Amino acid sequence: MRHLLSSLAFAVALLASVESLFANEHQADCRYCNALAAWADPPQASNGRNYAPDRQVDMKHIKLDVTPDFEHRTVAGTATIRFSPILKPVKSLRLDGARLKVSDVRSKHAISDFSADDESVTVLFDSAIPVGEEAEVEIDYSAEPVEGLYFRTAAMGLPEGDDHCWTQGEPHEARHWFPCFDYPNERASSEIICHVPKEMKVVSNGKLVGETEEDGGMKQVHWLQEKPHVSYLICMIAGHLEKLEAKHRDVPLGFYTQPSKAKHAEFAFRDTPAIMAFYEEEIGVPYPWDKYDQATCADYHWGGMENTTITTLTQRTIYSDATENVRSSRSLDAHEMAHQWFGDYVTCKDWSHLWLNEGFATFYALLYEGHKEGRDAMLYGLYLDARDDIGPYEKDLRPIVYRDYKVPREQFDFRAYPKGSWVLHMLRSQLGEETYRKAIKTYLEQHALGEVVTDDLRQAFEALSGKPLDRFFDQWVYHGGMPQLKVSYQWLPEEKLAHVTVEQTQETGDKVLLFDIDTTLRFIVDGKEHDELITINGKKQDFYVALPGEPEVVRFDPEYTLLAKVDFSKSAKLLEAQLANAEDMIGRVLACDELADVKTQDAVAALKKALNEDAFFGVRCAAARALRKIRTEEAVAALLDSVNQDDARVRKHVVEELGYCYREDAAKQLLATLETEKNPAVVATALRGLASYQGDAASAAAKKALGDQSWGGEPVGAALGVIRDLNDPALADAVMDTIKLREQTLDPRDVSEGMITVAKLSQRGKRKESAFKFFVGYLNHPRQTMQEAAIRGLGELHHPAARPLLTPIATNKTDRTLATVAKAALGEIDKETALVPKEVGDLRKEVRELQESQEKLQKKLEELEGKKKAEEKSAEKKD
Repeated sequence: MRHLLSSLAFAVALLASVESLFANEHQADCRYCNALAAWADPPQASNGRNYAPDRQVDMKHIKLDVTPDFEHRTVAGTATIRFSPILKPVKSLRLDGARLKVSDVRSKHAISDFSADDESVTVLFDSAIPVGEEAEVEIDYSAEPVEGLYFRTAAMGLPEGDDHCWTQGEPHEARHWFPCFDYPNERASSEIICHVPKEMKVVSNGKLVGETEEDGGMKQVHWLQEKPHVSYLICMIAGHLEKLEAKHRDVPLGFYTQPSKAKHAEFAFRDTPAIMAFYEEEIGVPYPWDKYDQATCADYHWGGMENTTITTLTQRTIYSDATENVRSSRSLDAHEMAHQWFGDYVTCKDWSHLWLNEGFATFYALLYEGHKEGRDAMLYGLYLDARDDIGPYEKDLRPIVYRDYKVPREQFDFRAYPKGSWVLHMLRSQLGEETYRKAIKTYLEQHALGEVVTDDLRQAFEALSGKPLDRFFDQWVYHGGMPQLKVSYQWLPEEKLAHVTVEQTQETGDKVLLFDIDTTLRFIVDGKEHDELITINGKKQDFYVALPGEPEVVRFDPEYTLLAKVDFSKSAKLLEAQLANAEDMIGRVLACDELADVKTQDAVAALKKALNEDAFFGVRCAAARALRKIRTEEAVAALLDSVNQDDARVRKHVVEELGYCYREDAAKQLLATLETEKNPAVVATALRGLASYQGDAASAAAKKALGDQSWGGEPVGAALGVIRDLNDPALADAVMDTIKLREQTLDPRDVSEGMITVAKLSQRGKRKESAFKFFVGYLNHPRQTMQEAAIRGLGELHHPAARPLLTPIATNKTDRTLATVAKAALGEIDKETALVPKEVGDLRKEVRELQESQEKLQKKLEELEGKKKAEEKSAEKKD
């Protein structure tokens, strides 16, 4: 061990001295990396296929009596766990607990010993507890969590008076703030008693039992969740919170947010009562819990988290009415509430069946959209999901139910969300709405307050429909991919036959099957629809349909009930007629997509008309997109003539498409939009459109936007990224000043964009040292999001002096998020290795290998010392 340590010290010192010789030559062009791709956690080693773990005991009840310390960002208290052994008597109880400091454990069943390490808390009883006998342990503990429990205070850079903390459980973060069985296949009722300063509020699962004032300006808040739920759904939010209230029937609805955000909170929550009413009617099962709360949290990682009876939300869900209809929380609100049935009332048994949580929530949000705005709105949502969220991953052939993931987060992708939603849409379309509703009601009632797997859903559908669905689930859920269909059409005038050929072009094999699917061909002749049901189950098939005359419109899957990538080439005449069909919204959207490849003046005229006259906003957006793709002088002129749209969604989209045109007249329009537009979302879009244009006017506009005072700072965030693309180093200081001045109110994602901008603009000369000092000043920032942004900035800056600062962060196993970001940043710096001798690169590799070896040996040494102490302690007891 000493030899290894001395070798490591020598190598580090040598590397530092050698690198210093080449520091002045260590320069290269910065390459901007997509944040999600570049900084995601690397896959962890897997032991093979993943299944739910064994349950040693049946958890009955979890009671947490805790006090969060806002100053030190810690938590302390007592966890009381009631349980009973299942299969075998239990002498040793193991609970998940990540780096919990346990000071004492008590029980009516005599305890001989207890221990806590980085992964678990173990309690050893004198005698084994018999199967079925209830037992209880009280665990006094404290923690300084880097996951699971998050503090946000003024000392961390938040607005004064917004102090709060919040918890996150999914997938396995609960263990970081209390001992538990941290997996979805175990349920227990829960109880939280939280002690906070009396001016604060506490929100948790279930119903409020009461509040009691305590000495020292504190109070105790007691919540009880009587119905059992899984550990990752246990939630606590405490702090300075403003509350709005509403009701649906006798169900109380609460809306909590930080005081600085409260002014606009009503916009985010106004649909909640209507969503709950719709779900009760659609699902057929009344809302199954005591109340429903929602609360915004600063720096929340995702959009929202469906904790039982209390959803945590990103603060980005709050918006001002200045954004008109561009911003809405309706979809997020509907998604998270749907989880109260799908995910909370019934929960996926393990992460391979995650789609039973997320696919349902995604689909039911679309059902509500259709209920509120009409069926076209639901279909348009399905279209966008297929185009933007599923289509780009057509080469990802993993199935929806997938056990070979390395870490659970791999499951939270397009397969669980939009593809899972599409599977439900196809089932609902095939079986009929009434049968579908009955099956879903049966599924929920049969598995209420329990765990489910995909086959439970299949059986419910089969029982109510009488239709075997093995093939459907096999090809859509247990295998990957989707149909890739090439469709062609020919009119045979002498026979008066429509000839349609359908070919499945996807590669088939073990991962993707040849699909067996039913759909419809629709022909419109003299204004009358003629539908032909067809079954596609071969590689290439021909269909002949007798018609009274040549059709004006030919449609494949006209009701939009099939998830497939369809390549259907049609004549311009057919497409223009399809675009004019007022009864077929999806047909009109698809016609816009196809007309983008036609590029005739007639096509431009038809698209311009649709952009300005179509009744559905989505068609108008599709028309704008098609005109931009055509990109002729007439097409761009059509866009320029169509900027003044009453619907802000369409107005924003037209401005966005102009940003891709790269023409002088388009640039002038974007600059004019900045001067006249009042909607901050449209202003931000116009700014982003200027990113491709160099010159004084674009730079001046971006610099001016840094001072925008609209609520939410959306134009500021856009400017922080645009300045990077304008590549104007003179603006680097303005970006740094903006971050310093507005770090409290800017979205963390915008701060990260700004940090990357500073790095890109400062890679040479004096600015490099100034930027380096700027980033280093944020490395110890109390807000983790600011630390992450600074680390990313250092990686993009490619400054060799950053290496010794980032290395200890990258090797810190306590904070996995920061470690992952730091490793990626070091990887960015390592791209410069080619500029120094090969020996230096080899030495860097040797140092890392030595560090890894040291960590492994150190861990083995600690294990040996721990075993030795345990043996000595056991010997003392025997003596």
